[in-house]
Amino acid sequence: MKKWVAILLAAVLFTALAAGCTPNTETDSPQKTQTDMEYVKEKGTLIVGITDFAPMDYQENGEEWIGFDADMAKAFAEKLGVDVKFVVIEWGKKVMELNAKSIDCVWNGMTLNDEVKAAMETSQAYCNNAQVVVVSKDKAEDITTVDACKTLKFAVEAGSTGRDQAQENGFDFVEVQDQATALMEVAAGTSDAAIIDSLMAAAMIGEGTQYEDLTYTISLNSEEYGVGFRQGSDLAAELNAFFAEAKESGLMRQLAEKYGVQAALID
Repeated sequence: MKKWVAILLAAVLFTALAAGCTPNTETDSPQKTQTDMEYVKEKGTLIVGITDFAPMDYQENGEEWIGFDADMAKAFAEKLGVDVKFVVIEWGKKVMELNAKSIDCVWNGMTLNDEVKAAMETSQAYCNNAQVVVVSKDKAEDITTVDACKTLKFAVEAGSTGRDQAQENGFDFVEVQDQATALMEVAAGTSDAAIIDSLMAAAMIGEGTQYEDLTYTISLNSEEYGVGFRQGSDLAAELNAFFAEAKESGLMRQLAEKYGVQAALID
């Protein structure tokens, strides 16, 4: 009996030792993390978060999205070998949309401020910009200083740099969906003024536009545009390389001239 007990104990001990020496593939083997580029290429689509913002991302007659940013995004997606899809987002929720993977990047004349850089992996800057005050032409002569602006009620895009400037300067303001809506508020007379990007102001208001009775007066700041990806994304470095190629080939300059933003390009 003792002999059989000893044999049984030896067998149990051997099994335990063997199990201890066998690697657990589920816990011991390192797991390969999929990169953002691999993720986008696997699903075959680069999803770009935008708002209606001429001359960067906009539609004519409700058809495909065009503009400087839209056309650059199409070219970048082609380089990656994937399709591109544009999704209109609430600007104040852009980081949440990125992290939820509802979109893969924010490419819509986005200001590279400290908040954005802390929340996203960003590209290098590619355009200069400023936040400007838009009013009706009959008010323009009286609105030439920040102090004069404090008598006005502003419409600003929620979560935007325009909103930040209104807050920093102590202006009375209401937040709206996007910059296009802010312009509509001023044109309708429901707001006295708007704060929007200078590139949009140059494209959307004044003679020959649908807002001929509006003009812009003072600039409140200076800033730069960049593209945002999820934190740690390898697509930011890939886009920087694409930007360098697009500058060398002349593609970036060609699209900038097409949409009238060539003066704002960063060489």
